[in-house]
Amino acid sequence: MTDSGTASRTQVLDDLESRGLIAHSTDPDALRASMAAGPITSYVGFDPTAPSLHMGNLLQLLTLRRLQLAGHNPIGLVGGATGLIGDPKESSERVLNPKDLVQQWVEKVRSQVERFVDFDESLPNPARMVNNYDWTKDLNTLDFLRDIGKHFPVNRMLGREVVKARLEQGISYTEFSYVLLQSLDYLELYRRHGCTLQTGGSDQWGNLTAGVELIRRSDAGKAHALATPLVTKADGTKFGKTESGTIWLDRELTSPYAFYQFWFNTDDRDVMQLVRFYTFRTAEEIAALEEATAERPHAREAQRLLAEDVTTLVHGAEETEQVKLAAKALFGQSELQALQGSTLVAALREAPHYELKPDEQMPTITDLLVLSELVASKSAARRTIAEGGAYLNNEKVSDPEYVPSGEDLLPGGALVLRRGKRSFAGVLASPAAG
Repeated sequence: MTDSGTASRTQVLDDLESRGLIAHSTDPDALRASMAAGPITSYVGFDPTAPSLHMGNLLQLLTLRRLQLAGHNPIGLVGGATGLIGDPKESSERVLNPKDLVQQWVEKVRSQVERFVDFDESLPNPARMVNNYDWTKDLNTLDFLRDIGKHFPVNRMLGREVVKARLEQGISYTEFSYVLLQSLDYLELYRRHGCTLQTGGSDQWGNLTAGVELIRRSDAGKAHALATPLVTKADGTKFGKTESGTIWLDRELTSPYAFYQFWFNTDDRDVMQLVRFYTFRTAEEIAALEEATAERPHAREAQRLLAEDVTTLVHGAEETEQVKLAAKALFGQSELQALQGSTLVAALREAPHYELKPDEQMPTITDLLVLSELVASKSAARRTIAEGGAYLNNEKVSDPEYVPSGEDLLPGGALVLRRGKRSFAGVLASPAAG
């Protein structure tokens, strides 16, 4: 018989499996037995190679959160050291970023990781944050080669997929040695905090297993690795990229409105997988949602739930409500004046829009409809107005020569133009809009 704590600690593996979140695991039975014996400590690492984490990293953050909710001890690692080098890419050598810039990114990434796990000291398993720069900054090269390097057969390192892909064009010793530093992280966390599980994406599998092997060779220890699958679309392409670029967790790089719309616009073929991966909905809720989606795909219930849940996780409930209000208001279903200026401007930047130049006189409504690309010509604009299909801030426009004034400006110094029920555009008329 197992107590409820034991069941919870091991059921997280069943939950991950049912969601399709386990691509690889070094020894599933041994990991389950270890979890049944008591809470384990797990970690996931993030290199600050950009000023923000992205939606691919989010999957790892949520995996760490699931483990904490099941009673295990989470560690978030920010790679202040490994971020100075960068994990090798299959395409080309990374450009090394300046040390002071990497340090700035360390703090940004740390603050993002901290939002997804609980550090409350009253918990039996509060989260911990670490920076691998702390144990590498004073590391002696000779000691590193003797104590770490001797455990890495070069023939095995050459067999790694990313290394094989780079051998023809060349790979620096710096990037070739990255796996040693990431493995050292696992060994240090094993020694310092009893960490016995590292999680990551399946593209990191070689690094994950190298750390497991180092602990075995160096300390005769038993550790585990678990990899989540890469998130791809039904057509096989990588998920998380758009025409405008990467979907970041930082609101300054990807606005909450754009973030919400990204998830809401998920293809019907992909949406249920993403609900399983990125939300904490139960198996029963997911099954009911899948049935509803099959019966009423046009209602986009799954997309709406996915967008709301993930945006709330990343940006908070209040911001999510603002985003939902904005989506309604832009189509005339709620009050534009009730929106925060930053939300409105961010939403309009995702749509066709026109930005007035400094000291530019406000054009007529006819000209604005053309400048904002809602219509193709002035004659089309006048025709739209004459037919009653042109709106300024959700109010019907009847005068083609009307010039909006300061009183028309919405929060953020913006105007909302609409043609018919479905097409809208923005005019950003104030310095506040930038």
